[in-house]
Order: sequence, then structure tokens, then C-alpha cells
Amino acid sequence: MVEVSGDGFPVTAWSARLGLRLPVVNAPMGAVAGGRLAAAVTAAGGLGMIGMGSAGCAAALTRELDAMGAITPFGIGLVDWVLDAHPDLLDTALAAAPTLLSVSFGTDLSWAARAADAGILTATQVYSAVDARRAADAGIDVLVARGSEGGGHGDPRLPMRTLLEQVLAAVSVPVLAAGGITSAADVAAALAAGASGVWLGTRLAVCPESLLPPPDRAALLAAGDTVVTRAFDVALGLPWPARFPARVLRNDLTDRWDGHEDTLAADPAARAAAAAAIATGDPRSAPIDAGTGIGAITTAAPAATVLHELCRGAAQEFSRAGGGHG
Repeated sequence: MVEVSGDGFPVTAWSARLGLRLPVVNAPMGAVAGGRLAAAVTAAGGLGMIGMGSAGCAAALTRELDAMGAITPFGIGLVDWVLDAHPDLLDTALAAAPTLLSVSFGTDLSWAARAADAGILTATQVYSAVDARRAADAGIDVLVARGSEGGGHGDPRLPMRTLLEQVLAAVSVPVLAAGGITSAADVAAALAAGASGVWLGTRLAVCPESLLPPPDRAALLAAGDTVVTRAFDVALGLPWPARFPARVLRNDLTDRWDGHEDTLAADPAARAAAAAAIATGDPRSAPIDAGTGIGAITTAAPAATVLHELCRGAAQEFSRAGGGHG
């Protein structure tokens, strides 16, 4: 059930329970969602998340927590296989006492019990009804149905609306919708379909509070095409499970190696050359995560402006339907 608050924002049972003005969580995008973005999202009424991606470590998390400052509520998002290499990262995250801890891209859900024992709510991304039931059975508090439209790493098999429908039918815990959400109409559609909130990524990546350098933001604003590939992970030797390729902006490196990852993996010289090109940070060769809605994002604005416009627009949809939507 979605209601419209007195200040003109949509409210779900889940967002109300967490004390959020907006049913929005910023996706914990590695190297994008740092402390400044998390603070801005929370200050705007959503749930700000700090993301630790492939390069995550305890020192980096501590730095972003310091940048965020003493603001609540907030969340932290981690990558399962990174925790294997940096077990102190989970310790640091738990010690920070976030409102929500998300760990995704793995099969070991034992971290959830540690979080629950510390009084921390838990979340994880799911990509099928089977994933959803397994996560719910492990006691995860909220699931993120991340569809194939989403930027960054994820399972590309199911579009968000299909996945959301299947996950909602499989479990009774709250489910957030993720993948290709860029407009007020997208937010309204996700909430109307039964999502308890939206998990917003690319739309916030271009905000001035994100960690992205200006050339990457400019590339996002000028882009219109994405590709799902493992080329960057192969070039860099990152142990991402093959199930989770990344949706990124198409560039010179993807044009050369997308679809030829096995050839790249078997050629040390080619991998070294690709890694060197990536290391320059040039958008023509480095990965820039982006969802399929990137073509609709042509201007940047502060996170609060983006969130309020999206949510007020979504609320207007429900108001036109009579003030609420079942």
C-alpha cells in the first residue's frame, strides 16, 4: 500500500517503519556512493548508503564514514568476495552500527546473523525467486530485486518488473526495486507493482556529491548506450563470479574485448595492455557503470533535488488515483 504524505511524498509501510520521508535507498555503488552522497540522500529523506566495491577495504570505509559525518539513518553495502580478502571490512562495517547492512554477490549468508546480533537490519540483492527464498530463509530483512537494466555488476537474465513480480510472489519480506529507474514514472510503477521502495543508482551517480570524477560524470551525461560485459574484470583479474557481468558504458575497450573475454583471459600481454589502459582512468578505456536508463539522464543536480523531483512526481501519480494505491 502506498500513501501520499502531507509534504507530497509517497510513503510505504517499510519507509514509514524506518522513519524515512522518501521510499528511496541509494545503491551502494563502489567508487561512487561515498560518505558525501550517503549524507545527502539521508538529509533529503531517503536512506543513504556507503558502497565498498571491488577495491573496498576497512581503511576506505573508515574514510567515507568520516566524510559522511554523524548523520542517521545510513547504510553500508559490501561485496561478498571482497570480504574473503578483507575480513576486517565486515568488522569495521558492523562497528559503525549502520541502520542497514547489505552484502551481495555471494552464497554465504552467515554475515546476516552477525548483523542481526548487533541489531542491524540486513539486505541483499536477489535475481530469482530461488535467491529470494534462500535469503528470506536466512533471515535477511529486506531484499533488493535488481533487474537486468541496472548498472554495474548483476545477473542479466530478468528485467526488473518480471523479477520484482516473481520475488514478491515468493517471499513476504519487504522488497526494493532496482534497475533502470530514472524517472518519477519509474518510481511510481515500481511502488504500484508492490515494491516497498526503490534502490537508485545511475540517477544519483551524476550528482555532485558522488565520488565520480568530472570526466566520468560528463561521459554519463553524454552517453546513450551500455553493454553487459566481463571484459574489465578479466583484464584486471578480479574474481567476480561469472554469473555477475557488469553493465557499463560502451567504450573503446568494450568494443575490442566484449564477447572475446576467453581470448583476453588466455593472453597475458593483452590483459596487461588492457589493464594499463584502464588504469589511465580515461572514460574511453575505463569502466563506468550505468543502467539502461542512462540516455534519459542529461543534466546533473544535487541529490536532494533529484530525489524530491522523483518522489513528488511519483506521489502525483498516486494522488491522481485517489490519494493511495493498493
